[in-house]
Amino acid sequence: MVLTIFSAFAEIVSLGAVLPFIAAITQPDKVMEYAVVAYLAEALEITTGAQLVLPLAVAFGLAAVLAGALRLCLVWGTVHLGNGCGADLSVEVYRRTLFQPYAVHISRSTSQVISSITQKVAAASGVLSAVMILITSTLLFLAIVTTLVVVDPTTAFAASMSFGICYAAIAYITRRRLATNSGIVAREQDTVVKALQEGLGSIRDVLLDGSQNVYINFYEKSVNKLRRSHVQLSFISQFPRYVMESLALVLVACFVIFLNGSPAGVSESLSVLAILALGAQRLLPIVQQVYGNWSVIAGNHAALLDVLVLLEQPLPSEAILPPVQPVGLKQRIDLSNVSFRYTEMEPLVLSGIDLTITKGSRVGIVGGTGGGKSTLLDLLMGLHSPTDGEISIDGNIIDSEIGRSSWRRSIAHVPQNIYLADCSVSENIAFGVPPNEIDFARVCEAAERAQIAEFIENGLDGYNANVGERGVRLSGGQRQRIGIARALYKNASVIIFDEATSALDDKTEQAVMQTIEGLSREITMLIVAHRISTLKDCDFIIKLDGGKIVQQSNYDQMFRLSNQI
Repeated sequence: MVLTIFSAFAEIVSLGAVLPFIAAITQPDKVMEYAVVAYLAEALEITTGAQLVLPLAVAFGLAAVLAGALRLCLVWGTVHLGNGCGADLSVEVYRRTLFQPYAVHISRSTSQVISSITQKVAAASGVLSAVMILITSTLLFLAIVTTLVVVDPTTAFAASMSFGICYAAIAYITRRRLATNSGIVAREQDTVVKALQEGLGSIRDVLLDGSQNVYINFYEKSVNKLRRSHVQLSFISQFPRYVMESLALVLVACFVIFLNGSPAGVSESLSVLAILALGAQRLLPIVQQVYGNWSVIAGNHAALLDVLVLLEQPLPSEAILPPVQPVGLKQRIDLSNVSFRYTEMEPLVLSGIDLTITKGSRVGIVGGTGGGKSTLLDLLMGLHSPTDGEISIDGNIIDSEIGRSSWRRSIAHVPQNIYLADCSVSENIAFGVPPNEIDFARVCEAAERAQIAEFIENGLDGYNANVGERGVRLSGGQRQRIGIARALYKNASVIIFDEATSALDDKTEQAVMQTIEGLSREITMLIVAHRISTLKDCDFIIKLDGGKIVQQSNYDQMFRLSNQI
């Protein structure tokens, strides 16, 4: 704002300097009538108007350079502030998104969130810059118009009204098209990201099925819609400039005709004509900036609304407090009459669950699809809160967000498909730890206990070897052992194996299960499996059906019953 005020003042000075400068050239005898010029002449010991041409030319040039320098500073400041705010917005949206409850994450489209964080936040940043430019351009516009009004009120008013009415009419005509294209851009940005995610994320199946053209056509259709909308938005924001330039020349011609018919003639009003022409030359780009940035705001309205929704996501208390420490498991986990439903309109997924898990025990979980296994694990991991009933750790009920966060830090999860980042083995084992903070000795120990150290150390790059995107350079058994090593690096007191071996062949599954069974009895394990034979070393096994525990027994009893069925 300070730069804007100084820049507006510089515009007034540079325009004001035109009048005496032109007058000194065209009417040297009358130029001394200006009070400021007379004062300057007296200070410089100048007696005639002709002698003022050089100092007035220098003054005019300095004023123009000063105005230009301040405008450059203003542009730099606006761009710098706009992009800085855009970066802050992007970080804040990502921060608020990551801190949302698990139920929120599973209820919405990842492609929409990614599109908002990357492309739509950039649009929001553009809106911020547009707002700032709109404010500065408006102030500069008022400064220039004020100067022109002082010189010639009638002509300045006529020119301002002509430009203003034309731009207002154009804005009124194009507002609906801007709103329509705004919605198309926001929607198709999500679709483009979705097409990329699905095509690249399932590249193996795409290559096997030869379905590349399906995803290419899907992507091409969205990109073309996006391109057409961007073209229209860009054209709408720029085309008035060329119409207004023609109008400005017409107005200058009309003004010359008017002066030519006056008793004074054109020569007598040449200085006024010069300042009005220069003022119009300065005014036109500024009015175009006002309109262009208004169209940017209108054209990105839908994207901005999507960003605002993400910015309004509530932050839990753990986001603003120091990191909590793992609570650990010292005695037991108790579930008392626990029930759960995702929304009030949906039926119960779990009902009346009573379960006690003591420290160091191995608990197997079986059941058909839809029986509630995954939901039970999510509740045990503190990703959901029970709809009814209580979950307590060592007698302490977990009923607060901080309590659940502390409990989650005590748990490691080894799913069927281990997520491996496109980085080194050591970074994947110490997943989520900055590279410069990784404890390498702890990584080696975790790999040794997970029985994958020999494979890693025999490799060409050892622990620095890149595993490829999603661990494409590793076998299924190696990926699972990396997952186990990750859990051990975390020093988790509870490890949950969620069908971690179901995608492996029998030999690899047996090897991985031997690795699991060889872990310390200080670690409590919950193992979900399709095959009961996988759970033969568990202390007890529970069977879920219809969201209820229908059987709880040891392996032999469960195995006999399953064979009878």
